[in-house]
Amino acid sequence: MQPLAHAIDVGAEIGRIEDAEGYIASICFKTGPPDSIGVEVEHILHHPGHPAQPIDLEAVTAALAPLPHAGGVSFGPGGQISLAARPQPSLARLHATVNADLDRLGELVAAADLRIAGTGIDPHRAPRRLVSSRRYHAMAASFARRSGDGRAMMCSTAGLRPILDAGPPGQLAARWAAAHELGPTLLALFANSPVFAGRDTGWASARMRTWYGIDPARAGIVPTGPDPAAAWARYALRAPLLCVRRPGISWTVPPGITFADWIGGALGGRPTYDDLDYHLGTLFPLVRPQGRLQVRYLDAQPGGDWFAPVAVLCALLSDGPTIDAARDLAAPAAGRWIEAARYGLTDEVIAATAPPLLDLALRVLARDGLPAPLLDEVGTVIERRFRRAWPHLYHPL
Repeated sequence: MQPLAHAIDVGAEIGRIEDAEGYIASICFKTGPPDSIGVEVEHILHHPGHPAQPIDLEAVTAALAPLPHAGGVSFGPGGQISLAARPQPSLARLHATVNADLDRLGELVAAADLRIAGTGIDPHRAPRRLVSSRRYHAMAASFARRSGDGRAMMCSTAGLRPILDAGPPGQLAARWAAAHELGPTLLALFANSPVFAGRDTGWASARMRTWYGIDPARAGIVPTGPDPAAAWARYALRAPLLCVRRPGISWTVPPGITFADWIGGALGGRPTYDDLDYHLGTLFPLVRPQGRLQVRYLDAQPGGDWFAPVAVLCALLSDGPTIDAARDLAAPAAGRWIEAARYGLTDEVIAATAPPLLDLALRVLARDGLPAPLLDEVGTVIERRFRRAWPHLYHPL
């Protein structure tokens, strides 16, 4: 698939499927030497001492103020608070800026008598939508056709989303594949959400269990292979529409209509490239290409623990030889998404895969000059996760 060779008027109508495919290919993977790392840190908010009490979103909004490093703050449908950090040229710089913004954000929400929970799913409250919009109304209607998992995902989950450069053209396919193949091991290691709405679910990551209940055409695994852009374009165009923006009326759409169907006239009239941009933002696969790679399979982490999974993932994708080695080590657990979310590190295959993979990550971080205190921080978080999984059998890496 060839990217479009010229600029596109985003208000122009899309006449052919091939035009949409070419446009997606031109924007989804911005290749080049990796030179920055970003992260989105999402959290659930609770009242100290009364964690089952609903939060007052207006009070939280009124308490907010600019953050030291200008991270963007937004709210999810259930009142989850999200910090979108600015990409940084190094892990050390990302650590400093994100922690400064998170510390200040914690102070601001404390002014509204709230604290950050640090788990991947709300352990105390049932799903309840606090943010009203036509998009969220259409999303809720679409998800409700399948199960109640969509409502839980919308209102009760919080994730950690590293954002990595797509990498050089020659490494793109391997880097894209590795971001998926490493997923089950990293999901299991950092699973952080067994309790949902006061009940032990029996899952290490109840957050990911809810995502598995959403339509895989919207939230599943995008195929990997030699041409990631073509695979993503096919996935995106075959995905059902979540909503269609219309002035003054509901954005809901009949079930089962894909973006490709819309191009073909299923809704009477054709979409624009701006509509396609919006549609791409309504897809929630485990790794989403948005020019860069947004990794979406990690649970939110408590306090400063967010840095360890980001650093490990960044290290394992740092260069071609490391990617190849990481993929070889991760291969036995690749594809074990259900087992990773259900059993975490107690899954025998993942348990055997994790130590050598993490040892590789720590060696690469040391090689690449991560300051010793930050390297120790990553190692401490990893050891804590192993101790929790194997309290009687644990031995350090």
